Amino acid sequence: MNGSGGGAPGEPLPPAAQARLGQARGSGTWTSGLTVNEFAGLRSVGFEPVGQVMGSTVHNLAWWYRASIDCGYRRAFLGPGSATTITSGMQGAWGGYGAYVDTLYRARHTAMSRMAAECAALGGDGVVAVRLTVAPFQGSAHHLEFQAMGTAVRAAGDVRPGRVFLSHVSGQEFVKLIETGWVPVDLVMGTSVGVRHDDWRVNWSTGRFAPAQEVGGWTELVSVTRHEARARLLADAGRTGADGVVVSGVDLRVNERECRVADKQHDHVVETTILGTAIAEFRAPHRPIRPLTIMRLR
Repeated sequence: MNGSGGGAPGEPLPPAAQARLGQARGSGTWTSGLTVNEFAGLRSVGFEPVGQVMGSTVHNLAWWYRASIDCGYRRAFLGPGSATTITSGMQGAWGGYGAYVDTLYRARHTAMSRMAAECAALGGDGVVAVRLTVAPFQGSAHHLEFQAMGTAVRAAGDVRPGRVFLSHVSGQEFVKLIETGWVPVDLVMGTSVGVRHDDWRVNWSTGRFAPAQEVGGWTELVSVTRHEARARLLADAGRTGADGVVVSGVDLRVNERECRVADKQHDHVVETTILGTAIAEFRAPHRPIRPLTIMRLR
């Protein structure tokens, strides 16, 4: 599966972006999404903003990502059937929610690569306070717009990093990282979609007269999907060679749908996305990322 990071820009800027950046360079002024405190903090650790940068893409999810979605339901020869959780990682990239997740990775990677290219065109070393948004493209079913926006910054001095870094952390959090000997490397992401049929055990546990109790099937669905998303986050961070990940957001969405295998029955679908910034300690020798190095700045 494609990584989510930006890294070195690998494609030419669109004409509209070239015109916008050329106008900014010609005017000699820059824009940013930073607060006054963030701007002052960046200057205190030897960085300054060079301009607000962005990248976007509209992707077609296509009809086939919904095809052949196994809900985990297995009929029994005698008595009611049973169910287990099926995740996008089990389905692969050629059908079901595996194709959907693969599209999310590729689209976000495209948007962030274009943002990194704008940063490089302005002479920046990296982008801080990146915000990623995903929204339906108005009037077009199964199409999503992916946008990445942040403030490009440049370090004082002649030493330049080998690649543009991308970071979710705010300007003030970036300052904290630099002051304590850490530097952002890249944006990383872990996404998983899990689906589970509401079998008789779930229906009994959630029925009108059921006692207060755990719904084991739904617990399994959420736990397995979160675990896969977290594993993918660490795998994405591993490609950067970073030491750890600062998690900036964990999103979990739950939907119900009619089951396509069993008439008049339902499945539940959970989508989990974890976003973060891979970071490396610049005052210590390089070492690969270690498991369980997910942290928050706050």
